[in-house]
Amino acid sequence: MIVLDIEGTTTPIAFVHDVLFPYARTHLAIDDADRTALHAEYERECDRPATFEPEAYVHWLMDRDRKSTALKALQGKLWRRGYERGELRSIVYDDVPRALARWQAAGTPIAIYSSGSIEAQQLLFRYSNHGDLTPYLSHYFDTTTGPKREPASYRAIGSGTFISDIVEELTAARDAGFACVLALRPGNAPVAAHGFQVVRSFDEL
Repeated sequence: MIVLDIEGTTTPIAFVHDVLFPYARTHLAIDDADRTALHAEYERECDRPATFEPEAYVHWLMDRDRKSTALKALQGKLWRRGYERGELRSIVYDDVPRALARWQAAGTPIAIYSSGSIEAQQLLFRYSNHGDLTPYLSHYFDTTTGPKREPASYRAIGSGTFISDIVEELTAARDAGFACVLALRPGNAPVAAHGFQVVRSFDEL
């Protein structure tokens, strides 16, 4: 199985930070289910605002890029409306569809593991600048599987090759027995290889 990160690996960091995150901020709408999930996380956190105000708490989490499961689920719902209304269209690198088709033709299962919710992952690949890419993807994993910098999360996923732009994630995956590939994409912060195979395009794999 090939397991792919999204931000900085299949998709430019700028799309996530300059398009998706601002869209969620400006279209914020919190229903009762969101409020309940956010409050439950708030109660479990030690590092948190002094009082719980749902919208303020969401902005607090966003400002810190916290990998909150409740926040990620809320963002996924907000982005779904944007995609369905034609206000959002995701970007994936041009080599990604070619690689997905090649790996699928070889009979290799392809999975996504991202801190974004599973819904957000599916939306990004369904409404991409290369059309609907979800037929290539067989599995999706998010923070409900576990933190991306802990080996136990990758053991829960299984085995295979993990591709990411984050060395700490690759280290955790390697400790869990995965083969690992470091993606160096345009716009990513410079990073040393740390012994990992390095690619600048999926065409190299």
